[in-house]
Amino acid sequence: MASKNFSLLFSVVIASLSLVQIAKAGDPNILSDFILPANQTVVDGSFFTFTGMRVLVGAPEPTTFKVLKASLAEFPAVNGQSVSTAVLQFPAASVNPPHTHPRSAELLYLVYGSLQVGFVDTTDKLYTQTLQEGDIFVFPKGLVHFQYNVGSQYSALAVSAFGSANAGTVSVPNSVFNTSIDDNILAKSFKTDVATIQKIKAGLGSLSS
Repeated sequence: MASKNFSLLFSVVIASLSLVQIAKAGDPNILSDFILPANQTVVDGSFFTFTGMRVLVGAPEPTTFKVLKASLAEFPAVNGQSVSTAVLQFPAASVNPPHTHPRSAELLYLVYGSLQVGFVDTTDKLYTQTLQEGDIFVFPKGLVHFQYNVGSQYSALAVSAFGSANAGTVSVPNSVFNTSIDDNILAKSFKTDVATIQKIKAGLGSLSS
C-alpha cells in the first residue's frame, strides 16, 4: 500500500514546495545561489537530489505512525532555500500527537485515506477538520496541532511542506513529561498528584521503547 499513488506523491511534493516558496519564507535570505556544507567544495546534480524517499517504494506499511523527512539534517541542499518536506504514514487508528513547528507553518496534502486534523490558537480555540483524499490543510506557524487517522481498517498517507529548511518539531507530550521538569511542578500544573504524573511518564516511556 505504501507505493499506492506513488507518482502522485512526488508530484504533490513538487507542488507543495512551490506553494511554500510563494509564501513568505521563515529563513533568513542568503547572498548566494545556494549554500554548500563547510567540508564540500565540488558540487553536481547529486547534491540537489534527495533519494531518501525511495525506501517507500514497494515497502510494507508501518505498524505505527512514521515520518520521513527531507529537511536540513537529511538534505543539506535546502539550507538557505526556506523549504523542506516530510511524508507522514498513518496506519489505521494511529496518531501524530500534539506538537508544534516553531519556525514554520505546515501545509499538509492528504494523498489517500482520511485524517482528523486540528490546531489550537493563542486564545485556546480549537479548529478541527476531517480531511478526505486530495484535501490540503494549513497549520499556522508555532501553534499546537495534531493529525489522527480515525479509521480502524484503512491507512492514510500525507505529504507536508514547510517554509523553512529546519522547521523544528516540539512534541507536547515529550517536552512536558519526558524532560526533567520536576514531578511536583507538573502535578500542581495539571492539578493532580505525583503518582498520576509518574504513571503518565511510564506510559510514554513504554510507547517510545
